[in-house]
Amino acid sequence: MTQQSAETLTVRDNRTGKEYDVPITDGTIKAADLGQIKAGDDAPGLAVYDPGFVNTASCRSAVTYIDGDKGILEYRGYPIEQLAEKSNFLEVAYLLVHGALPTKAEYDAWVHEITFHTFVHENVKEFMQGFRYDAHPMGMLMASVGALSTFYPDARNISDSENRHMQIVRMIAKMPTLGAWSFRHAQGKPWVYPDNELSYTANFLSMLFKMSEQKFDADERLVKALDVLFILHADHEQNASTNAVRSVGSTQVDPYSAVAAGVGALFGPLHGGANEAVLRMLKRIGSKENIPDFIKGVKDGNERLMGFGHRVYKNYDPRAKIIKKSAEDVFEVTGTNPLLDIALELEKIALEDEYFVKRKLYPNVDFYSGLIYEAFQFPPEMFTVLFAIGRTPGWLAQWLELVQDKEQKIARPKQIYTGDRTLDFVPASERWA
Repeated sequence: MTQQSAETLTVRDNRTGKEYDVPITDGTIKAADLGQIKAGDDAPGLAVYDPGFVNTASCRSAVTYIDGDKGILEYRGYPIEQLAEKSNFLEVAYLLVHGALPTKAEYDAWVHEITFHTFVHENVKEFMQGFRYDAHPMGMLMASVGALSTFYPDARNISDSENRHMQIVRMIAKMPTLGAWSFRHAQGKPWVYPDNELSYTANFLSMLFKMSEQKFDADERLVKALDVLFILHADHEQNASTNAVRSVGSTQVDPYSAVAAGVGALFGPLHGGANEAVLRMLKRIGSKENIPDFIKGVKDGNERLMGFGHRVYKNYDPRAKIIKKSAEDVFEVTGTNPLLDIALELEKIALEDEYFVKRKLYPNVDFYSGLIYEAFQFPPEMFTVLFAIGRTPGWLAQWLELVQDKEQKIARPKQIYTGDRTLDFVPASERWA
């Protein structure tokens, strides 16, 4: 076999008998190269039909690497396990956005910039106060992120690198403020302004829970656990919300509008709401004694095992191992949640039972994150807001990569038309006669 044949795919069109050589690059072929395959000179070229993009690469990216079969997750080449243990969220955010770990001077400047921009315009506060008392926090977050584009009209100048940097700083800085205020709004509590003497995550907890005390002093174990959760959610390659950010961003719109689209995608229960579903499942099981009956129900198709299995991972989700340790640290502070005992026993059975092992149903990141969020006393509707805050640097890193990628074009998928053709229009006067 020649070197050339090893790097091409030979396709035989049995309709015409013609053969085509399609180049293979990085384990992929270009869908456009299939366009040359036609049934006739006037016929349309061959296209790829792939609902949900299950086997279609939309971009080249150097942000996040995932090997689902081996359970590997890396940001810019760094294993998630090392980042969660040895780094912090703002350093990871810098890594994702800039592509390399910061020097001491770069890190200090980055933290200073983000800390300086945590406040939002007072008109944003008035905008958020216009929501109903029972407005969903994710709806408030999505709308307020989109509204920021009207406060920073210069954000539309996406070709200017300094301008892009400023919008990235602003968005990472302001997301906790917007998220915390949506939480307080739902509770009817006064909003707490940022405290720039606190760290990024400690400041977020202060804006969430500070009441009449002069200074909010969060337990460092809780601060660290939430920081780790932010790191674990910071990016996850081309998931639904990242795809939404890239798709909307391909129109060259401002980054606030693109990220608002990502928040909207994350709002969906199939994407951001899985940890809430895990919590409901554990509460429904009720006690360890009920687990065997529940497992039987899963096997019989009468129950759904939430928090196990993943579209990408066919092994133990590496984030789940880390988050399990964080859960233990949190419960040292808040006290043991009886649901944790159910979760541990359920995990033990699922990892040993051939039914689940054969189907590669390993715990994913959502299995323990809901327990941690509940221990923090977050209502379930806030879970996805926390996800969005952590995911913001990843969305922005992907957006930044998109706008600098000369191969990218405005997103415009093909369709396979299945409707009627060439119908004759009958005027209403005749149709209704």
